[in-house]
Amino acid sequence: MSQPLRLLLVEDSQDDADLLLLTLRRGGYVPQHRRVSDAREMAAALDDGPWDLVIADYSLPQFSGIAALELFKSRNIDIPFIIVSGHIGEDEAVAAMKGGAHDYVMKRNLSRLVPAINREMREAEMRSARQAAEKRLVEHETRLSAILSNIPGVVFQLARDAGDKWHFSYVSEGSEDLLGIPPERLVDNARLFLDLIDPADHGALNACISDAGAGQAGAHWEGRIRVRPGNEIRWINLRFSPTVVSGGAVSGEGIMTNITESKLAEQEIRESRRRLSELTSHLERVKEQERTRIAREIHDDIGGNLTAIKIDLMWLAGRVPAADKTLGAKIRQLDGLVDDTIKTTSRIGRDLRPGILDLGLAAAIEWAAKDFERRMDIPCRVECATEEMDIDPDTANALFSIFRETLTNITKHAAATRVDTLLQVEDDMLNLTVEDNGRGIAAADMGKAGSFGLRGMAERAAQLGGTVTVTGAPGSGTRVTVRMPGARAVPSGRSAAGAA
Repeated sequence: MSQPLRLLLVEDSQDDADLLLLTLRRGGYVPQHRRVSDAREMAAALDDGPWDLVIADYSLPQFSGIAALELFKSRNIDIPFIIVSGHIGEDEAVAAMKGGAHDYVMKRNLSRLVPAINREMREAEMRSARQAAEKRLVEHETRLSAILSNIPGVVFQLARDAGDKWHFSYVSEGSEDLLGIPPERLVDNARLFLDLIDPADHGALNACISDAGAGQAGAHWEGRIRVRPGNEIRWINLRFSPTVVSGGAVSGEGIMTNITESKLAEQEIRESRRRLSELTSHLERVKEQERTRIAREIHDDIGGNLTAIKIDLMWLAGRVPAADKTLGAKIRQLDGLVDDTIKTTSRIGRDLRPGILDLGLAAAIEWAAKDFERRMDIPCRVECATEEMDIDPDTANALFSIFRETLTNITKHAAATRVDTLLQVEDDMLNLTVEDNGRGIAAADMGKAGSFGLRGMAERAAQLGGTVTVTGAPGSGTRVTVRMPGARAVPSGRSAAGAA
């Protein structure tokens, strides 16, 4: 197959030039050439390139192969330069090769020319490819260095041997900002980094690296370091990806970032939530105490007064002349009004705090279920797997309130025709499950704005270390499961219905 060849020919003899061109054509090349015979012509030709090959006669009347070689080298062109001569001594040939010529061929032995060109062209291509690769590598390294220097953290390459000895083969420039240690010092002595780690977090870091090596998966560690001077505490996040694991040794790449601000914010949020939870718990206790006090005052004071009024009305009714129909009717009207008021105060007192709670949680839940069934005409079955339960009053109050809120939600939203309730103790956990066969609840409805009932239930349980789980799907009913700690019970297998 013919191969194009851009040839610069330094030759004063046309006949010799024709012979060289013929040899190239026979060797499979299609030369596009330009013949020059002095320095001026050659310089102009080099400027007009590009060229694939330079062939120069060693001896010219006004020029020489060595002079042509010097001119060629001054242009920093990386293409083959081959000297062809009718007579050249060994010393001259050696000098030409040392001067930068790639080969020399005797005119009387031009059969070597094409193989020499083939070889040198291949080597030129290899040099060009290598130079391009080296250039790309330098560009990539420069780009990578620029990226790494702008990453807010420390990029590193780490090796940890089976004896738990660390060695950084690379550390980015960010180490001085994050750790207060120049990268070259960490490369020389990885112990400088380990000495910064809070002793309480050091074991977790080693375990994390070991686990990453064992599973050949990424490691993720968060811990504290003390940066000198001043022993400033900083939180760092370290991510490490092992690439080589053998015999307990691990090596790979990773990155460290400063997460102090986020950690402090997280701690502040956690502390705020703790204080808010304490405040909410306190308010709930105060509210329960106030509800109990108000219920007691309604029962004792208002209820007592109403009873006294009713007795007095009865006394008056016995002394009113039978002929005084108007006064008798008024007394009976007042008596009815007092009865209605007594019922209302009793209902308000029960709503504030049902006295039946004093008889136990199971009894209170059964009472609330019966009341729900009577008012809503919806069967509400209650099964208590425990007859005797030792429950903290706060827990009992919270669970009862959650149960009543659940019944309220069923009334408002479920369109159910049946409700089943199970109260039991398992592994010192008090479990209450309320399930209806209504329209169900979608996941989006649980977190929508205004769902204070569900949130209040969950918050109230959380204050006592419990949980509330709501599950369901549209058309398949809803299940509310409450788990509260600290209950003790004697299993009895008792079962009761809300209403027969």
